[in-house]
Amino acid sequence: MSSQTGKIHLDPGDIRVLRILQRDASLSIAEIARQAGMSQTPCWRRIKKLKDTGVVRQVTALVDREAVGLSFVSYSFVKLSIPSRENMEEFDRMVNRWPEVVICERITGAVDYLLKIVADDIKDYDDFLRLKLLNNDLVSDVQSRIVIATVKDTPALPIRET
Repeated sequence: MSSQTGKIHLDPGDIRVLRILQRDASLSIAEIARQAGMSQTPCWRRIKKLKDTGVVRQVTALVDREAVGLSFVSYSFVKLSIPSRENMEEFDRMVNRWPEVVICERITGAVDYLLKIVADDIKDYDDFLRLKLLNNDLVSDVQSRIVIATVKDTPALPIRET
């Protein structure tokens, strides 16, 4: 793993370990090493280096949203009234305070942001829309797309050797 251009170069062993971690980060080092075809100490060192270099940003539990009653998902395109640097920074701060927003992307084109919003139901979403998202002077327009069915939902990245 070395970096000359800011991009970290992963060797085949790194890639095997990352793929295993993305499937199940709760596995023991011994099991990860076994699946990756290496011994435990080098595997542990490799995982530590992946964490230290920021390749592995966080290890977390994935909660099944429907199991906890969050059955409504919407993607909302948000246009700011005035897309200035100050307004974008303020909107970024607001979005980070709203737990309903699970993904926020600043995008190009006719709108400024794409939000993935998760809520209990359509009423909960309507409350979020009226009382949070539209309840400020920063937002001029919101276009929402309600998810009917999720076909694929994975946090795993398509990691390739560089």
